[in-house]
Amino acid sequence: MKSLILASQSPRRRELLEQVGLRFTVHPSTIEEQVEEEMTPEALVQELARQKAADVYSHYPEDIVLGADTLVAVDGEVLGKPRSEEEAAEMLHKLSGKTHQVHTGTAIISEQGETVFAETVHVTFYPLTESEIDTYIQSKEPEDKAGAYGIQGLGAVLVERIEGDYFSIVGLPVARVVRVLKKHGSG
Repeated sequence: MKSLILASQSPRRRELLEQVGLRFTVHPSTIEEQVEEEMTPEALVQELARQKAADVYSHYPEDIVLGADTLVAVDGEVLGKPRSEEEAAEMLHKLSGKTHQVHTGTAIISEQGETVFAETVHVTFYPLTESEIDTYIQSKEPEDKAGAYGIQGLGAVLVERIEGDYFSIVGLPVARVVRVLKKHGSG
């Protein structure tokens, strides 16, 4: 049987795959990401996921490779991972009291071909006070998260509601991934 290779070093993606009982190994992609400036967020996450999966698949052509990428967008602006506490605070101010989108692109590559898709989830934040933002930043949780928050951790208290797949916000739409993996000969 083909092995599943996760082309990501995200601990959250590993946890989600383990949670649904999948056996896999991790081989993060090391490529320099190439994207066009004018891409939509949905197209961008799909392309980044595809690039990561294709890079790792080139090393494991007998296996099934899963790549993913997640980003946050609000008012047409893409928010990546903050590079500083100041940038995290700026992002959280932009999200405060608004609905934003979390886009997760997924690419699965095997001998069967490529399956690439994106899930978009609408997330609404409560209005945040300066104190709430400062306390959250001091937790260090925003440091490696797109949009400077993690819904699966302390960031859960920032969220008023979501519309869509919760697991996509965490980093991987696991139910859809499992179904696509079956089409690629896994499990």
